[in-house]
Amino acid sequence: MYDISHITEFLACETPGSWVQWALQNEALLLLDHANCEKKAASTALALMYQYVDDFDLMHKMSRLAREELRHYEQVMTLMEQRSVPYTQITPCRYASKLRKPVRTHEPARLIDTLIVGAIIEARSCERFAKLAPHLDDELKHFYLSLLKSEARHYQDYLALAQKVAGEESLDERIALFLELEKNLIQSPDDTFRFHSGVPLAA
Repeated sequence: MYDISHITEFLACETPGSWVQWALQNEALLLLDHANCEKKAASTALALMYQYVDDFDLMHKMSRLAREELRHYEQVMTLMEQRSVPYTQITPCRYASKLRKPVRTHEPARLIDTLIVGAIIEARSCERFAKLAPHLDDELKHFYLSLLKSEARHYQDYLALAQKVAGEESLDERIALFLELEKNLIQSPDDTFRFHSGVPLAA
């Protein structure tokens, strides 16, 4: 398995076992929300490309990221079709919207914070794929393990871009703020299962 120790060291907490069990009890919903997450990730990358056209490095990395996320989306869609999982409309969980709450509104702080949030989301996705993989059937296990390297690179790309924008400014304080918020979201109860939800309400 691809080594994601740098991911687990970066995040402020591990995914709780109760979430893993919740996911295994909701495999169809897991796939559906996973597809939505890939689509949203591609959309976020494209939005950054449109907003920050003066940064060639950012546009190049986001273009590659969007292509990879859309490829993953297609792969999840294929798995859903094979398993007769319908693609229905579902509401997103609180995770991304709550994580973006502290994003500052002035530039370049807004871009820096947005990139930090992107890094954390990619890191958590990578960590959850690794947590789930050992418990899944061979096809899904192989697929989720195949995603680890690209998700880890996405996390690294987002973080490197944030540091590039910040220049000599330290990002430690902002990263710590978002990681603490993310930890709270991951460890606190949720009443609806999603790929990035917290622990089940009854846990």
